[in-house]
Amino acid sequence: MRTQTKSRQEERPMKIVLDTHAHTIVSGHAYNTIREMAQMAKEKGLEAFALTEHAPQMPGTCHEFYFQNLHIVPREMYGVRLFMGVELNIMNEKGEVDLPESTLCQMDIAIASIHGPCYKGERTEEAITAAYLAAMENPLIHIIGHPDDGRFPVDMKRLVSKAKKTGTLLEVNNSSLRPEGFRENTKENCLRMVKECKEQGVMIVLGSDSHVDADIAEYPYAEEILKKANFPEELIANLSLEKLKACIKYGKKL
Repeated sequence: MRTQTKSRQEERPMKIVLDTHAHTIVSGHAYNTIREMAQMAKEKGLEAFALTEHAPQMPGTCHEFYFQNLHIVPREMYGVRLFMGVELNIMNEKGEVDLPESTLCQMDIAIASIHGPCYKGERTEEAITAAYLAAMENPLIHIIGHPDDGRFPVDMKRLVSKAKKTGTLLEVNNSSLRPEGFRENTKENCLRMVKECKEQGVMIVLGSDSHVDADIAEYPYAEEILKKANFPEELIANLSLEKLKACIKYGKKL
């Protein structure tokens, strides 16, 4: 009789030590302060998390000056390390984003995402794919955020191939996968992405995309996708700080 071997995800829960995607009240539609987020991160056993507020073109968020002044924020709170970052808006097919290089180069972690209120280009698969590929050419961009939204169709094979070429991490975004979420066909699209990443040997990160403290370090929907794909843990970058540092391009401050 054959004995079935369980995957590592089935044998034990994954231990994500750093949440790479979190927002505070300054993003305009989030609900906690930096200290409240840090305190919850400690309670949940995180070693670190990244402050990734929405960049200036998102309605209701903070000015560029906020990002320029992040150097005054303590690097550690409640024993949890803080990484200073941003969630940029990809603006068009050229992959242009909404912070200048002079500010962006000060960030520890930069996520680039497409958001409906900010993206001004065409929404065809060819145009959206071009936008992502161009953004990944920017050496100051480390992660592509939630490329799973069916409203912005993308050629996953080309996306993953470019991520491999440029060393850009692709995000499995837990918030996108919520059953009540507003993005379209996220589970199907995310599953296609992680299967392609597995095939090509491309690294991913898990991001909570938390806008409230209760959601930081929570990845139930993301983990479900990874289990379906039998995704190897060695391709998950934020299982250790050292692993993430090794994966981040030009991570001078990590």
